[in-house]
Amino acid sequence: MEPIVVEFDVKTDVEHAFMMWTEKCALWWPRSHCMSQAEPFDVVFEPFVGGRIFETGPDGAEYDWGRVTLWEPPHRVEYLWHIFLDPDRATMVSVAFDPRDGGTRVRLENSGFEIFGDGAAERVERVGGAWAGITGHYRESRSW
Repeated sequence: MEPIVVEFDVKTDVEHAFMMWTEKCALWWPRSHCMSQAEPFDVVFEPFVGGRIFETGPDGAEYDWGRVTLWEPPHRVEYLWHIFLDPDRATMVSVAFDPRDGGTRVRLENSGFEIFGDGAAERVERVGGAWAGITGHYRESRSW
């Protein structure tokens, strides 16, 4: 099964683009795609291999989203991704940040949907649409 790939450019340097993805995620991540469904919320990427990715809701509750598998700032982060799912249904997300003239090319690849068996194609379609919207929020962030 082919992975979901979303590529786009942002008008900032690689360091800032990586930081916005991994440290300032709550500035652009849509509340509709949060487990707490409340504001304010925060998203934490623990900055090391094996680190957790989790949401903290307004009441302090933590919701696991994934686990970091590669941490190479400011060029690449990879993680097992299971937001809204059990960790045994995780897919793999890889986000690369490459310098371009006057900005950064961001390339997101989400793979491993075979774990969903007969429902994999439907899952890819749904998640692909979600990533398109979510990365749109990132691109349109006022923090560039």
